Amino acid sequence: MARFKENDLPKSKITASSLQKATVIFQYAGNHRWKFYVGLIFLLFTGATALAFPKLMGMLIDCVKNKDNSQANMIAGGLIVILFLQSIFSFFRLYLFVNFTENTLANLRLALYSNLVKLPMSFFSQKRVGELNSRISSDITQIQDTLTSTIAEFLRQFILIIGGVLLLANESIKLTLLMLSVVPLVAVAAVIFGRFIRKYSKNVQDKVAESQVIVEETMQGISIVKAFANEWYEIARYNGKIKEVVKIAIKGGKYRGYFASFIIFCLFGAIVAVVWFGVRLSISGEMSVGQLISFVLYSTFVGASFGGIAELYAQIQKAIGATERVFELLDETPEKINSTQNETAQKIKGNVTFKNVAFSYHSRKEIKVLKDVSFTANFGQKIAIVGPSGTGKSTIASLLLRFYNIDNGEILIDGKNIYDYDLENLRGNMSIVPQDVILFGGTIKENIAYGKPNATDEEIILAARQANALTFIESFPEKFETIVGERGIKLSGGQRQRIAIARALLKNPSILILDEATSSLDSESEKQVQEALEILMQGRTSIIIAHRLSTIRSADQILVLDNGKISEQGTHQELIALENGIYKNLSNLQFSNS
Repeated sequence: MARFKENDLPKSKITASSLQKATVIFQYAGNHRWKFYVGLIFLLFTGATALAFPKLMGMLIDCVKNKDNSQANMIAGGLIVILFLQSIFSFFRLYLFVNFTENTLANLRLALYSNLVKLPMSFFSQKRVGELNSRISSDITQIQDTLTSTIAEFLRQFILIIGGVLLLANESIKLTLLMLSVVPLVAVAAVIFGRFIRKYSKNVQDKVAESQVIVEETMQGISIVKAFANEWYEIARYNGKIKEVVKIAIKGGKYRGYFASFIIFCLFGAIVAVVWFGVRLSISGEMSVGQLISFVLYSTFVGASFGGIAELYAQIQKAIGATERVFELLDETPEKINSTQNETAQKIKGNVTFKNVAFSYHSRKEIKVLKDVSFTANFGQKIAIVGPSGTGKSTIASLLLRFYNIDNGEILIDGKNIYDYDLENLRGNMSIVPQDVILFGGTIKENIAYGKPNATDEEIILAARQANALTFIESFPEKFETIVGERGIKLSGGQRQRIAIARALLKNPSILILDEATSSLDSESEKQVQEALEILMQGRTSIIIAHRLSTIRSADQILVLDNGKISEQGTHQELIALENGIYKNLSNLQFSNS
């Protein structure tokens, strides 16, 4: 089973253009931008106080040689003040960076979600939901970690390296040259070695995860495993994967052993070399013991910063990649839809005309889904669309809702081109009851009210009654406050359909689209849903996409789609009279099997 890994994502190199793109994030800071800059000032103060610490420690040690208690007390007091100031500076630095980051990312999340929701259906037909989720969750989290701590820590380490090297040179040029030739190289080598070992550890984790997939698959399909008597096969499959885990883990353990040996010998050896050379300089009188202590502390700061800055650079690199991916979505052109509720919706009558409409999906340009489709649905009429699967029935509904743009022809509503309508107003006058009803994970009341968010309780109850849903809703202990579960999983198919009908009724649309609304229901549920649909279709234009021909016999007009064209058109009686007609054949096929 293929698994999505964070490391599979492309990493962005830090270039001038990528940095420029990353700084666009500051546009979302609004009036919180000053907090970032003030935080940088506190960061500088933190670095300065950190660099003062080794110098004062060295001076304190030198008080032993001078036997000066008052000077020792004064320096110790200075160290306490330095530590106190550093703790205050660190608090404000962290607080300001977190405050800036959270407010900026809240604005960015809202902008990203708002843009995603407004993107056209053509975008969603080419993207996976998991990938889009990843942008809002993991990519934003990556940016969050970087803005909160990584950038600040990177700058702090940079200050410590530059300041530390300058102060080291001030203590002893000779010792500084030795330190710079040994300690940073060893520190960087340790980081590279450490990353190599982490890669092995990650491989072990991945293999363990793969073995868990085998367990999960086997447990979920245990009835099939037992039916085929393939327990031996699953045990062998799991055993093979476990052996891979052991093999990689042992190899990783060997490299960890090498790494431990390297750290003990090289890193500590480098420190010994610096201290040894410093002791020789102290013996020869070129530096005091206090200066040597200061030098060792500065060397530790510089070595640790050299080691840490490489890892921080890699994290910033990942964050820039995450930023670019987020802004790719923000750069997508949304549909012209308001972010707030439209209170002044213009009511349309509902006369629909298709004139020579041709359409093909962008992902399959070479396949014409609709070819020269023309029909008229006047206000209050029921127009049914039937035909074999894949002939473009649902596509007509999608084009009416303006999910996609047509290639040729015209779609008119009340004599006006569909593209001349405000998109929100157009869809506000339509409702769809699909075959696979999507309910949101709230209550029944919230799902019905989705058709009209500001509806009163009386309006919701009336819609439920008209949709034949009130009886089963009242049978639940929590009634309208019953939680429907994810995608309405706690309700039956017929119950979900009736909630969807209540939702559509509450919206009171001029144009109703029924996309195979009863095709997956049993006979009893279909009867109840069909009764509710008859109430729903009264006084509005209805476009009915159907597989079950029994549900459309009373339609004012039936369109038979075949290979993207309307091959037959008329009432049920007219079409049934056609010799060798597609509709007649479909009808004979269904009613002979029923």
